Amino acid sequence: VVKRDVKPLMRAINRACMDTLAACGDVCRNVMCTSHPGVCGRKTMQQIVDYTYAIHDHCLPRTGAYHEIFIMHGEEMAEKTQILGSTPLEEEPLYGKTYLPRKFKVAVAIPPCNDVDVFAHCCGFIAIIENDKLLGFNVSVGGGLGFTHNNQKTHPRLAEVIGFCEPKDAKYVCEAVMTVQRDFGDRTNRKHARLKYCVEDYGAEFFREQVEERLGKRLEPARPYKFESRSDLYGWVKTDDGLWHCGCLVPIGRVKDNWRTGLAKIAELLKGGGGFRMTCNQQVLVTDVPEGKKAAVQKLLDEYSIAHTPETTVSGMRRNMVACVALPTCPLAFAEAERYLPTLVGRLEG
Repeated sequence: VVKRDVKPLMRAINRACMDTLAACGDVCRNVMCTSHPGVCGRKTMQQIVDYTYAIHDHCLPRTGAYHEIFIMHGEEMAEKTQILGSTPLEEEPLYGKTYLPRKFKVAVAIPPCNDVDVFAHCCGFIAIIENDKLLGFNVSVGGGLGFTHNNQKTHPRLAEVIGFCEPKDAKYVCEAVMTVQRDFGDRTNRKHARLKYCVEDYGAEFFREQVEERLGKRLEPARPYKFESRSDLYGWVKTDDGLWHCGCLVPIGRVKDNWRTGLAKIAELLKGGGGFRMTCNQQVLVTDVPEGKKAAVQKLLDEYSIAHTPETTVSGMRRNMVACVALPTCPLAFAEAERYLPTLVGRLEG
């Protein structure tokens, strides 16, 4: 995006009822949820998605800076600005004046599918379902796979399950986990500032006690669960509400060429019903397709060569390939990644 187009882009995103608020910075960032529509009943899935949104909304920064910088323009700005251009002092109710030591990431997994890699996140919620009824969530803390080369103080770490909470308490548990990191995280060394190091240094038991103190109640013992897969859905699946869903391969998450045209045609076909959902592994789901439109959607998938079957997605390697942006976008990159990976996978497949 050219710099002069950033504000118009942000306003267009806002008009589409989306935002990039908390996409960066030392705040609670992305809150992901299992996207596979067949892991549980549709009503239960929607309930879990609603709790995921509640966690996301509860932990967002409350600052008005995002809207002042990117969204507001014209006379509205005058009402927000004091004399000499100064603005009222804002203090975040959760983040305080200093925010967090480092970024904070959250995932909600629905067994048996762990497509969100819940143990690789700062805070995780594992849905416990019995007879298609959501009982609550197991809570995990302290995950993260990043590290700095030649720095032995940094290392990957899998999260630990510290207990179980009721669904209505999930957003408050997430707040408690986040504020423990805010108060005890390492602010002297950003390479050692993620929540996983806080859990590693103080211990999971200490961390759980701090969470319970802030929550005002004890977490229950963790409930049994079992993960059986972590990949995305490819192809068609029908849910208990009679609607169809199709998982499609979008190489490296780039919607371009045939994919862009084909998905736009599908969007026109499904206008007024149906939709799209991004997966945790850079793919896309065409969702809520009525029985009467399934054949038409299938025709468009075939016409624009949008891979969605075991044959068209070629191999497990291609279905699961993920890469960071790397060159030319990332200043930390040493080599190509995203642009070269499809070529590399093609050579390995051959």
